[in-house]
Amino acid sequence: QLQLVESGGGSVQPGGSLRLSCAAPVYIHASYCMGWFRQAPGKEREGVAAISPAGLSTWYTDSVKGRFTISKDNAKNTLDLQMNSLKPEDTGTYYCAARQTQGGLCVPTVYEYTQWGQGTQVTVSS
Repeated sequence: QLQLVESGGGSVQPGGSLRLSCAAPVYIHASYCMGWFRQAPGKEREGVAAISPAGLSTWYTDSVKGRFTISKDNAKNTLDLQMNSLKPEDTGTYYCAARQTQGGLCVPTVYEYTQWGQGTQVTVSS
């Protein structure tokens, strides 16, 4: 029933790294925008990064630029988020999501993404 499944979350110290992965059906990888979102307790969900179906264009929120890298492997049907130099403010539940491209850009706007994973927890603390 659940088509997007995240994995790779955990607890790390500031400055550490984590790599999140998302498994999705082949049809999503072929023609859907895919992105990573996160939500901290009491905060609104925000877009972190997104990537076009072919993986040729990416988008990052300012707070993670230079630290996070989104990538996808359509042959393996996986979406990844490499997170380096993690900060306490990166703590939250991270979600993999997808939406039909419909000729538009793959900016991770929450309300535009229609399919969501269950989320994986990332905790950054000393």
